[in-house]
Amino acid sequence: MSSNTLGVQQMPGQGGVSGAEHAARLLAAPEALTSLTLEEARVVVAYMKPRFYPANTTFIREGDSGDNGFMALLVEGDVVVERITVSRTEPVTIRVLSPGSLIGEIGLVDKEPRSASCTTSTDVWCAILTREAIETMIIRHPVVAARLLLGVSANIAERLRDTNRQLKLYARLATAMREELSHISTPAPLRAAPKSAKNEGESEDEGDESGY
Repeated sequence: MSSNTLGVQQMPGQGGVSGAEHAARLLAAPEALTSLTLEEARVVVAYMKPRFYPANTTFIREGDSGDNGFMALLVEGDVVVERITVSRTEPVTIRVLSPGSLIGEIGLVDKEPRSASCTTSTDVWCAILTREAIETMIIRHPVVAARLLLGVSANIAERLRDTNRQLKLYARLATAMREELSHISTPAPLRAAPKSAKNEGESEDEGDESGY
């Protein structure tokens, strides 16, 4: 990952508080879904490293398995999450993340290739937590580490529920579209034209000749 690394205290603050304190408040906020107290969030932030990404920087790439050992707390700026879906070659925007959002926690937990790409739409500051830092936290602050991991799991579960809701909506829309298309593409059956009396007589004569 290419980025500019500065001291934690040099991350942008807000409301007269330091960057580290601002990050801790974001991590402890209900929107982060970590269920951490402010004091616990301060402990976690002490294990984080600040990173700055200029606008239009893709710092997580879908399918990347060599750089999945971290998650990030978005402290300032906006990040666009994109994914290449089935039967498409261009990425589709899944969501736009704002400060207080956690990024990349699924790859951090399961060690699998990244499931989506994350690109900065503005200049961005993140607080990075690596897998090695979590392992150290488990030794030094096991209770805080356990609560953080439970919070991360809750965050992942909420995303999965949201994805499930989207899939159900997509399935309903796809079913409605198939039904509508079937009505349009299926032509009405053609009705046979009635035969004239002359034609009927000719048919009867032909029938007699064919019997001999």
